[in-house]
Amino acid sequence: MVECMSEDAHFRGLVIRSQSGFYTVKGEDGGEVVCRLRGRLKRGPRRGDLVAVGDWVRYSVLPDGSGMIEAVEERRTMFSRLAPTPRGEYRQILIANADQAVLVFACAEPEPRLRMLDRFLIVAEKASIPPLIVFNKVDLLGEEEARRRFGHYADLGYPLLFTSAKTGRGVDALRERLTGKVSVLAGPSGVGKSSLLNAVQPDLGLAVRSVSRATRKGRHTTVVREMFPLDGGGYVADTPGLKALALWDIEPEEVDGYFPEIRDLVAECRFSDCTHLHEPECAVRAAVAAGRVHPARYESYIRLRYGEDGEPGDR
Repeated sequence: MVECMSEDAHFRGLVIRSQSGFYTVKGEDGGEVVCRLRGRLKRGPRRGDLVAVGDWVRYSVLPDGSGMIEAVEERRTMFSRLAPTPRGEYRQILIANADQAVLVFACAEPEPRLRMLDRFLIVAEKASIPPLIVFNKVDLLGEEEARRRFGHYADLGYPLLFTSAKTGRGVDALRERLTGKVSVLAGPSGVGKSSLLNAVQPDLGLAVRSVSRATRKGRHTTVVREMFPLDGGGYVADTPGLKALALWDIEPEEVDGYFPEIRDLVAECRFSDCTHLHEPECAVRAAVAAGRVHPARYESYIRLRYGEDGEPGDR
């Protein structure tokens, strides 16, 4: 815990909303209390968020019915990003204790940006949060063609769902995967995420979208972060800031380890410092030529490791 529990902290609850230093905590009894953070928890240098949506906390209730957070339990997982500030780098916790990252992309309209998906997969693995890939709007492409284009992710071991908010395809399967878990959603705009969530649970997507739009309005807008309860148990949260995340805490040479189809090949290259760009007897490029590594994944790997120009830079 951030702080040992004080004697007057009688309750345990889950932070489901954060706004301007006020935290809505859902107690284990089902009630909700709007809390502030006890002053002693704010002492000392701060390099990151002390409380985040998804945190389990201990809190006391004041005579006026408001609450005071006395302690924050240790987090199992953190979806976070490094936010530069005038005082230095600051770790912003987008959501704590997520059980899975649901990465939603469209099969078409808009054309899926697979390099963005590959980046999301790295961020999820770095955070130790299991991913679930959802390709929505499968009705626009047909499932056979969708599997031909995107099935290589399933071949790599990533859970993969094809859905259509319009026809209902895959909605029951998605609802089952969400139920009983804390799910953080990410994906570009226009993929039909709100419609898909509304198909899972009436008005769920509308609620998520309203908070996401408020968060996107600008740097001077009060940032609201919120998780929404699912009828069958569990929560879902949107993280509009996730798509802007850079691989800030991953060194270029570490990128190999986040591509399961590439990491075991590196040791088979002729040269120990192989860049996998042009060297002879490169096991990675040989696997691409043989069809064992998908060309789009190889392109993502090169760009993530070396930058958009695909050339080795300063390491």
